[in-house]
Amino acid sequence: MALTKDQIRTDYPLPIYNYRVDINGKSISFSEVSGLELAFDTITYKESFTDGSKSGPNIMYMPGQIQPVNISLKKGFVKGKSIEAFYSWINDIGLNRVDKRDIVVHLLDETGTTVVSWTVIDAFPTKLSAPSFDASSNEVAIESLELMASRVTMAEA
Repeated sequence: MALTKDQIRTDYPLPIYNYRVDINGKSISFSEVSGLELAFDTITYKESFTDGSKSGPNIMYMPGQIQPVNISLKKGFVKGKSIEAFYSWINDIGLNRVDKRDIVVHLLDETGTTVVSWTVIDAFPTKLSAPSFDASSNEVAIESLELMASRVTMAEA
């Protein structure tokens, strides 16, 4: 039996290539975004049993503090735009002074409408990597920016 367009729309996963990234409300093109993870440390607690019928420790595992988010943004170097987008931000960091920004990654449908979005809260740059250079290569110059943030939230549109 053939599937209808509505069945495909509701039952098939979306491709990952159709996305948009907003930093402080301004859309910037990226070739790759990775590290949108929400994770918690774990706590192991051991105690003795209170009744005599069991031996060994009673081991309990619990969620601990939320881990910081480390994301990576990669884009082709564009004259007149890349230095403004990446270098100026990381170069402005001073001792315990940094411009933290919220980043929103939108996964889009075929019409360009947001289906789901991930919001990275209080992100700041920790590393800027220049492109790798190779005289025998025919690839685009890709720079990457690594960020640390407080947490990631997720919402369906």
